[in-house]
Amino acid sequence: MRSYNPDLTPPWKKSAPVPEIPADLDLVVEEVSTGFCGAVIRCEAGTVTLEDRFGKHRVFPMDLRGFLLEGRVVTLVRPTSAAPVRPTRTASGSVAVPGARARVARAGRIYVEGRHDAELVERVWGDDLRIEGVVVEYLEGIDDLPSIVAEFGPAPDARLGVLVDHLVPGSKESRIAAQVTSPDVLVVGHPYIDVWEAVKPSSVGIRAWPTVPRGQDWKTGVCRSLGWPENTGAAWQHILSKVTSYKDLEPELLGRVEELIDFVTAP
Repeated sequence: MRSYNPDLTPPWKKSAPVPEIPADLDLVVEEVSTGFCGAVIRCEAGTVTLEDRFGKHRVFPMDLRGFLLEGRVVTLVRPTSAAPVRPTRTASGSVAVPGARARVARAGRIYVEGRHDAELVERVWGDDLRIEGVVVEYLEGIDDLPSIVAEFGPAPDARLGVLVDHLVPGSKESRIAAQVTSPDVLVVGHPYIDVWEAVKPSSVGIRAWPTVPRGQDWKTGVCRSLGWPENTGAAWQHILSKVTSYKDLEPELLGRVEELIDFVTAP
């Protein structure tokens, strides 16, 4: 008797096998159904997370024939390594150093105006600061900045960086900052009334930060305009939770913090 292949599908209708490619970190692929192209940043539970060149994240199932790699159809599979995929960048965009221990704190410091400012700096630059041994402390305000600087006692081996809110020409903050003249102190600032505004509105899910009339508490006015409960502490925690990396912050803040870190850590 003749033996017959149970698969009666004509050869021209059969799908050619495709390679299985491990979804390793930073592998750049294109999802076939949407055309979304990005690098692998996470792989877990049958899904892969891609990040495109604009920093946008999308999660896709690792379906059969689900991706293109250099124009070829492939199937992504979990990496064979049992070790979890580690990020290659810190939240600030710096190269990550897995397993690095925090450096002993330097004599130099960075002061920031306000608790929220300090929490935001820690959120984005915390890993970098620990490796560099830089401690960030917050000030309740800068009205007494000259005396605060004098008490710190800056020196070439103990530099002081200060981040100030609303440091624009003609402001009270700019007049106070001008009184600090030590070469071992760098005072910089961003143009925003409050550091909340340094978080991109799109990251928070709003179209823009509202304009608050003079004479009103700015944070309370923001909550009121956006229809949020007038609890500024809870509002800030909501805003902070939306910040995952430097990409969620405005460049006017990014550049100033990087400038302070470079100043304090310079040999």
